[in-house]
Amino acid sequence: MTAPGLQVPVLWQTVTPLSLSNVFMTFAWYAHLKNLNEKPWWIAALVSWGIALFEYLIQVPANRIGHTEMDLGQLKILQEAITLTLCPSSFWLSDFHD
Repeated sequence: MTAPGLQVPVLWQTVTPLSLSNVFMTFAWYAHLKNLNEKPWWIAALVSWGIALFEYLIQVPANRIGHTEMDLGQLKILQEAITLTLCPSSFWLSDFHD
C-alpha cells in the first residue's frame, strides 16, 4: 500500500521483503544450533521448517514483484548481494558456546 501519488520503485518493493526473508532464513538455518541444541533434532527441524515457511511467504511475492522488471539472473544476483550484505549482521549466531 502506498499513499496516493507515491510510487515505490519495483527495486525497493523487491529488496525490502527479500532482506527480511533473508534474516528469517538465516535464523531458520542456524539459530537451532544455539537455541535448540538440547532438543531432539526433529524438534529443531520442525521449528526451522516453520520459520522457513514464513520466509517463503515473504520471498515468493518479492520475487514475483521483482520479476516484473528483472530477469531470473538479476533476481539471483540481487538475492546473493543481500545475503552478503546482511551476513555480518548475523554473526551473533557464531557465539554458540556461551
